[in-house]
Amino acid sequence: MTVDEPMGSWATQLQARRRELGLRQLDVAELAGVSERFVRELESGKPTVRIDKLGPVLEVLGLRLVLAPRETP
Repeated sequence: MTVDEPMGSWATQLQARRRELGLRQLDVAELAGVSERFVRELESGKPTVRIDKLGPVLEVLGLRLVLAPRETP
């Protein structure tokens, strides 16, 4: 996942990972200490998310957000 990708792409990948782990949205929410609504909105591609809530969700899913220099042509 990169910052350049549309949020919908991130959402699809997050949902796929959750399903791969056999977790429900409620499970992820409870384990991450966020609301189920937040997980639902995240997976639906909501364009604004709170970074302080995103981190715990990524942790539950065994993912991490990586910042890297943009490649120049």
